[in-house]
Amino acid sequence: MRDDAATSALVIDGQAPVDAALRHVWNECVGAGRANEALRADWQAHFREAVDVLGVRHVRFHGLFHDDMFVYRTDNGGGFGLPEQLSEPVYTYAYVDKVFDAILDAGARPFVELGFMPRQLATQTETLFWWKAHCSPPKDMGAWVELVTTTVKHWIDRYGIDEVRQWPFEVWNEPNLVPHFWTGTRTQYFELYAATATAIKAIDPQLKVGGPSTSVFVPDARYAGEYHNPSLEVETAVAPDPDELDWQPVWIHEFIEYCAQRGLPIDFLSTHLYPTDYAADSIGIVNAITRQKDATYVDLQLTRKIIKNSPFPDAELHITEWSTSPSSRDAIHDTLFAASYIVRAFLKGAPLAESISYWTFTDVFEEGGAGIGPFHGGFGFVNENGLHKPTFHAMAMLNRLGDRLLADLPDGAITRSSSTGDVSAIFYNYPADMGKTGLASARGYADTRTLAEVGPARRVAHSIEGLIPGAEFTVEILDWAHGNVAEAWHQLGAPLNLSRQDVVDLEKAADNLDRRTITVDADGALTIDIDLAPWAVMSIASTAGSSKHHPTTK
Repeated sequence: MRDDAATSALVIDGQAPVDAALRHVWNECVGAGRANEALRADWQAHFREAVDVLGVRHVRFHGLFHDDMFVYRTDNGGGFGLPEQLSEPVYTYAYVDKVFDAILDAGARPFVELGFMPRQLATQTETLFWWKAHCSPPKDMGAWVELVTTTVKHWIDRYGIDEVRQWPFEVWNEPNLVPHFWTGTRTQYFELYAATATAIKAIDPQLKVGGPSTSVFVPDARYAGEYHNPSLEVETAVAPDPDELDWQPVWIHEFIEYCAQRGLPIDFLSTHLYPTDYAADSIGIVNAITRQKDATYVDLQLTRKIIKNSPFPDAELHITEWSTSPSSRDAIHDTLFAASYIVRAFLKGAPLAESISYWTFTDVFEEGGAGIGPFHGGFGFVNENGLHKPTFHAMAMLNRLGDRLLADLPDGAITRSSSTGDVSAIFYNYPADMGKTGLASARGYADTRTLAEVGPARRVAHSIEGLIPGAEFTVEILDWAHGNVAEAWHQLGAPLNLSRQDVVDLEKAADNLDRRTITVDADGALTIDIDLAPWAVMSIASTAGSSKHHPTTK
């Protein structure tokens, strides 16, 4: 079946003046696991590709001050288990410098998450993850401030103040998730923010600082007090329709009030908007409410309204983690279905935030240890072998869009570049039969495949005028039969360990998109009339200069 009513045919002037901007919130920042992983050659190769192909401009990760980065040193690390204690702490940046050099050399910048606590400063240790992060308030706030101050000054010395002024500084990560990401109270986090933000501004008032980096919206009062109160959580088994619940941000109102009362800076608000209830099933929470497909858009609208009506109306909004779910073992991440979902969500959310950071760009990610098998539901656009998932191609298609919006459509967008004049477009088919439903998590790839039966197909029919007669446009279509690498792996028998030939074959399958060429007619019109299969994503992009208005055309 085909849904002809889903897309009404439009005639669009490709050269008409355009006032509407399209902010590329999807590639302003992406996430990664932890700083130490960025020392790996495969991580760096995946990141360079993300910058070059996906247009990524910042990257954010945990663990900057973790033990395995060797920044805060109280002994000399001597061998035979007998390190010599130092008379006072010293700060060494050999590992951090390698990571930041690699990011900058790739053509991007860090979105600096300040955390977690070095073991020697932590009040509680090994609170989270396979790599044993220490997520606690400091034993000595002065020592924490000295650590932050010394580190930021080191970066200024190494990279220059003009460069470092372009890095956002975010204080901590998800401090509402007690006792895993934080073992203190809400007030203790606010005190950490106050000390950190004040220290950063004392170095240079133009450095940008923000928070509170809290986790997903919730429909109850579990985070209303100083500690997380599980007794106030909505019971999943007896929950009403999730759409009827009152979803609210965590600590945002309280954070704004705390800072306003004390004259503290907020250059940006940060929070996480996974469209689920619980924020981290990797720490033992396995029940979750899957919210409707527009949950991210609704949450962005509310957050932007809160900022507008606050004492900080000019604060930027950065969603520093987002994906279809917060699980690094959710098979949906590997699928075609996720590609259509994220394109839809990014386009709808683009006017409402400065960035929406996809978590994460690579499956080189070890919060729970390495994944089991090549397609284990990892967050990444690429798997550990660097194979392109459907979400990689979706992000590449989004990156081809221009920065001016010619047409904002129910199933995509037609754009123009203000710098080159080139016209480009993206379309998707998030199937009508899904209704308001979002994507629920899946434990294994085989469990996702029934979604392929959801329909119907959608006709995309438009005409773009004012182009150069004879100019060619490349059409790329990602669908069930093209670019669906996890399905190709499934058809191989889902081998747990890939042979070298398997990797070669899957690489071909991963990049085997349906590619076509369409040509502008003699009257300067590009006619688009293509049936998109359920879950498909399509890109239409010109060759260099082919969509610019020709001087001899009308």
